[in-house]
Amino acid sequence: MALDHYQDLLRFCHRITRDADLARDAVQETYTRFLTLQARARANALAHEPLALLRRIARNLLVDQHRRGAIRQHADIDALPEADQLAAPAHLQPEESTAARQVAQAYLAAIESLPPRCREAFVLHIFEDLPQAEVARRMGISSSMVEKHIVRGMVACRACQRQLAQA
Repeated sequence: MALDHYQDLLRFCHRITRDADLARDAVQETYTRFLTLQARARANALAHEPLALLRRIARNLLVDQHRRGAIRQHADIDALPEADQLAAPAHLQPEESTAARQVAQAYLAAIESLPPRCREAFVLHIFEDLPQAEVARRMGISSSMVEKHIVRGMVACRACQRQLAQA
């Protein structure tokens, strides 16, 4: 999985930025962009060389930040007058956290509603990044049956997405 490469990516970003905080921020943003890409693409399309893709995303991110002049020497945050008035990041706001939890629960319910074998094939392929052939081998079924299970899971997730959009 992509998270297995966290330390490698952190060292890579630290070599470029020479700043531990900037490197951690870059890694966090890199994973955010990676997961966004993964959600848009087929899950297995990004699974072949995740470290190479993560490094490319990080390098592009750092180049963009440098171009915008965002990478500067850090001043002491306590010295900034607005430091006392900074709002928490959106993902830490109670409303955002609750909304994200509800969305995750809706998708989980959609996946849980699948028949057991269908759910197993879907989870192995989408969440564990196993190729369809490996899922078929593990489950003792044909690749075409695995594909049907995955399609059924995707249909359930898209239906959930439509319901969430209407709510």
